[in-house]
Amino acid sequence: MTVAIEMGQTTAGAAAAMDLEELLATRLLVQGNSGSGKSHLLRRLLEQSAPWVQQAIIDPEGDFVTLAERFGHLVIEAEDHTERGLQVAGERARLHRVSTVLNLEGLDAENQMRRAAAFLGGMFDVDRDHWYPMLVVVDEAQLFAPAVAGEVSDEARKLSLGAMTNLMCRGRKRGLAGIIATQRLAKLAKNVAAEASNFLMGRTFLDIDMARAADLLGMERRQAEAFRDLERGQFMALGPALSRRPLRLNIGPTDTSPRNSTPRLMPLPEATLEDARAVILAAPPPDASRPQRRPAPDLLEQLRAAKAAAAPEARAEPIELPVSAEELAERRERVDRTLRAVLAEPDAGFRAIGVLYQEFVVRCRIEGLGAAVPDLNEFRRMLTHARAGLGTDLADDDAWQDVSLRASILPDDMQGVFMMIARAAKEGWPCPGDAAIARAYGSHSLRRAQRLLSYMEEQGLIVCQLDGGGRRIVTLVELAWATAPGDPATICRRSPRKARPRSEPADSGASPHLRRLGRIEAAGRTRRIIREHAAIEYDRDEPGNREQRDHDEADIGQRLVEALDHRPHAAGEIEPIADQAERLDAADKKRHCDRGAGDREVVPEFSQGIDEGPAIGAHHQCGVCGVDERHA
Repeated sequence: MTVAIEMGQTTAGAAAAMDLEELLATRLLVQGNSGSGKSHLLRRLLEQSAPWVQQAIIDPEGDFVTLAERFGHLVIEAEDHTERGLQVAGERARLHRVSTVLNLEGLDAENQMRRAAAFLGGMFDVDRDHWYPMLVVVDEAQLFAPAVAGEVSDEARKLSLGAMTNLMCRGRKRGLAGIIATQRLAKLAKNVAAEASNFLMGRTFLDIDMARAADLLGMERRQAEAFRDLERGQFMALGPALSRRPLRLNIGPTDTSPRNSTPRLMPLPEATLEDARAVILAAPPPDASRPQRRPAPDLLEQLRAAKAAAAPEARAEPIELPVSAEELAERRERVDRTLRAVLAEPDAGFRAIGVLYQEFVVRCRIEGLGAAVPDLNEFRRMLTHARAGLGTDLADDDAWQDVSLRASILPDDMQGVFMMIARAAKEGWPCPGDAAIARAYGSHSLRRAQRLLSYMEEQGLIVCQLDGGGRRIVTLVELAWATAPGDPATICRRSPRKARPRSEPADSGASPHLRRLGRIEAAGRTRRIIREHAAIEYDRDEPGNREQRDHDEADIGQRLVEALDHRPHAAGEIEPIADQAERLDAADKKRHCDRGAGDREVVPEFSQGIDEGPAIGAHHQCGVCGVDERHA
């Protein structure tokens, strides 16, 4: 059977109906600023569905208590009941299928959250046999499911938010259909609002709320401005129980009215200033304040009182005998032994002080030292001395009192490291290594141990230095205590960067294709330089045109050097191609021969025609052959 309840009319004048069975399965979210008509909408919905389904209303302002006169709702004053009583009331309301109104008026925000959570939890936790359909309406839902923590305690917020999440996320299978109303979507927890499939969006003005409302209704952002134009009692509807497309509707009238109607303008009463002063500034009534709440009873104190009352009166209280010096020393030795046992654990150096103190207290109680267990501050001091290897007898020494005073300027976790170094310096022991310092600090990082020493040195407490063998020595300032040179193997050193060989190309990681292109480019530059050199050598056939041969050859060498200097470092050394090296060497030798011969043996005449070479002397014959071979 399908039950449709009439919510009002659309802008076209047609009736706007809501499918009640679909609403029970899909839940409803109502949003609108104050004065947009949310409470009127909820009242219309409750009145129309009251004959068909059981209802429970979480009412923080007491607006819906008037439903009791017309529809028989049971009004529960939350202020008169405890949380446990409200939980039981929620269970019984579901068992007997009674519609209820939980009036939270008169309670502060935290108590409202606690009592609403108890009532919702009682309805949620009933047996499966009593999972009847039920509408659960929560007005001002942002108070019970806030998006961010407010002034209430974390416990109250978690209880209320958990109850609201159960209602919206898991309530459908238990027959609970959540209907929540809020002034702003931004104030409501997202995991609560996201479970609703039906939406009724009223008038709102903030851009962020309009944008979220448009997204929920599947509207474009430019259409979000329509929410500002809605009148009081007008809403945009969307959802399987309302409409498959956004639909504007006007909420119809209600049969009941809220207890607190909207204030209307009224003229001020006529009164003289003297009468007003006499009324306003009259003496306050005697002690008409509300009674203060009694504090919660101290259960431990009650147990002690009951135990003392049950003991026989004739039993005398034990008298504490003074402890002798021997017993005090023996007790101190047992405490030190217990502390050493705690620190002997493999991971004791890396555990928090609170965990170490808890284990220390348990061990002391096992040893029968329950009355002599030191407090946490004393344990911190003992732990600092124990990590430095100081016993109780050494810690009471005047010299160590001065060391403790110097260590007090450091943070608590660094004082143990400083005391350990001071102990090694006083006894003349080798300087502790980085691993020992890191363990005393509670860390595995050797770099952090070095930073600790640097920080202490900056504070003017110690001076660190290395001897010729790379062994570290630490000296305490003003005390002239110095450690013996430590083992260099225990000092963490940065490995120096390996210098790249000059013969190794810097782009060794490049692809073979790129390296081959680099070699081809270098070979091209070398070939161009060699051609220039050969052209100048060819002029030896007519040295009269070159009167300054030595200067030309010097220019060739300079150009060769400059060309090689401009190559990138990654290109490597230039190697002549094929037999160019041999030909350059041969030309160089012949150049020296020609320079010695001079111009007297050069014959510049053509004897046999223009197609043949000139007649030259015997000294030039080998050089000419070499030139011909190069041009062949």
